[in-house]
Amino acid sequence: MRSPMTRRAAVLVGAFLLIPVAASPAVTAEGAAAGERVILERVDRYRVVEPLFECVRVVLSFRGETYSPAYVQGISGAAFRIGGPCPCAPTCEWAMSTDKLIHLLGYEYERLGVPAEGPEREPAMQRMLARIKDEIRAGRPALLWHIFTACENDVVAGFDDGKHALYGRGSYAGLEAYAEANEMRPLEATEGCGGPHAILIGEKTGSFEARAAELAALKGAVLHARGASAARGFAGPVGLECYDQWIASYRAYSSKFGVLAANSPTDGYVLSILSSTRRAASEFMRELAPKYPDAAAHLEMAAEHFARESAALQACHKVGADGPQKPTEDQCLRSAAYLSEARAMYALAIEEIARALRIMEPVAWELP
Repeated sequence: MRSPMTRRAAVLVGAFLLIPVAASPAVTAEGAAAGERVILERVDRYRVVEPLFECVRVVLSFRGETYSPAYVQGISGAAFRIGGPCPCAPTCEWAMSTDKLIHLLGYEYERLGVPAEGPEREPAMQRMLARIKDEIRAGRPALLWHIFTACENDVVAGFDDGKHALYGRGSYAGLEAYAEANEMRPLEATEGCGGPHAILIGEKTGSFEARAAELAALKGAVLHARGASAARGFAGPVGLECYDQWIASYRAYSSKFGVLAANSPTDGYVLSILSSTRRAASEFMRELAPKYPDAAAHLEMAAEHFARESAALQACHKVGADGPQKPTEDQCLRSAAYLSEARAMYALAIEEIARALRIMEPVAWELP
């Protein structure tokens, strides 16, 4: 479904520079004379830089749910994943789909799609926009694939028919005032990302089994770290092996040729997501500790290790070897050192989770 890293890099380079925002969004519902305009106010911004699951929390928080950003990252598995490293990994290598998270939390949903190519693209987009606007009129934000970002789920919180614009939030867009984009933008930003799609979250008809979801997330974290990828079969290395290859790519700098064996100007995109989701992993561990007092010490230790992993990833990002300019040998070696520290902290955190699981579910759980 995703293109190789080089194609997605073309989409992502510069994506952080093109983020128009709407001034002072507020609830309005103007008549058709000037074009209908409806904007929902106080839709929360993204609290985690993450492309698939924080959007669900943003929508559900507007509708009254109180799940923390860290908790959603934890039960979705996003807090613990690492793959590639490749800019497509955060949207290709996951423990569950966005749809499955919505279902896990007890909600109905409807997925709408637009073909990636062909004459039906624009009519299908118009039909999908009409449904999204109906949701906004009903007071429900909707999810739309890359209206404000590149190849990520975004939250639509309003529209202006007079301007043919949508307003809302994304992982790196609309963090203060709402982001604004032409409503047809998803048709122009699909290279390497598939056809645009929307997810409309319906009524809550089921129940959320917290303990089962929490244990599944912790088991998934251990399995993933040791090489078990998602069921859809991500092609690249994952977990500790991913860290090993990433570190090796920076150590493979050649002063003779001035190139890396493997590197991408979008490594910064991956680092920004991983540092944010690992911070969420730390907070998730601290949320779980009081619920599982017998294993609390191990969960608290895992929280410390994940926090240090996040800090090392942030430090690696600041070195600047992941930018569009050719990195120096010093930058590459420093990046390798920070990634080695992050890998060590990740490994220690996973070991503490494995120890906690032996206490939390001693019969059913065995370390692979």
